Amino acid sequence: MPHLTTTGTQLTATGAEELGFGIPGYAHPLLAPVEWAELTRPGTPLHWVVLNVDDGPGDRPDPHCLEATGKVRNAGVQVLGHIDMAHGSRSFGDVVSDAHHYLEWYRVDGFLLDRCPADRADLHGVRRITATLEAVLDGGHLVLNHGSHPYPGYAEVADQLVTFSGPWTDYRWSQVAEWTADYPPERFAHFVHGVPRTHLEEATRIARWQGAGTIFFTDRSARSDHRGHSTAFEALPGYWDEIVSQIGPGVSE
Repeated sequence: MPHLTTTGTQLTATGAEELGFGIPGYAHPLLAPVEWAELTRPGTPLHWVVLNVDDGPGDRPDPHCLEATGKVRNAGVQVLGHIDMAHGSRSFGDVVSDAHHYLEWYRVDGFLLDRCPADRADLHGVRRITATLEAVLDGGHLVLNHGSHPYPGYAEVADQLVTFSGPWTDYRWSQVAEWTADYPPERFAHFVHGVPRTHLEEATRIARWQGAGTIFFTDRSARSDHRGHSTAFEALPGYWDEIVSQIGPGVSE
């Protein structure tokens, strides 16, 4: 069973009412109309939804994405623009340019910085970027997707960290870093693919005990697109209604 790697620290399970979904980035609204429509279902415990037009904001405004995100925002859900950090290899100017396009074209509420560096040596550069994006947003919500536990200092430069992104076969035996116990669950998110329906409750228990407040679980397997990025999170899991009911009791189906 996964557990905090602490000594002398009592584990505290997160209440179900505090757990909600972060959508890592559905496919284009023309390819995934059902998925985008589900995001406006009343009562679904959604924390935020990531918009990824074309590995970023694309070259020009997309009317289909504008319409879909407008409906989501009107439903009271935050929309975050997807910005690829490429593990720190993208320039500061390119990252900020993407942010400006997202704001100008789609009026996003924040950003998810994907493939974010996690090492101590890269913290200064990431801090510079997040400070700039906060100024551009005049607030807003910033999520760093490391996919694993980064150097603890990253928790001070963003609203949330994605500290697990990967397969169920790894997640069910995973451990969480000791330093995360100093922060509330709303600071952490977990994305897990390949979760069988029969293990949904176990996966949810793991997220709660590890102190994650935002999750996305899917039964879909990881496949790579032409850029080498996983497509596991681009569609609804087969058990969407079930997991919505599990962590959002009282939601009408």
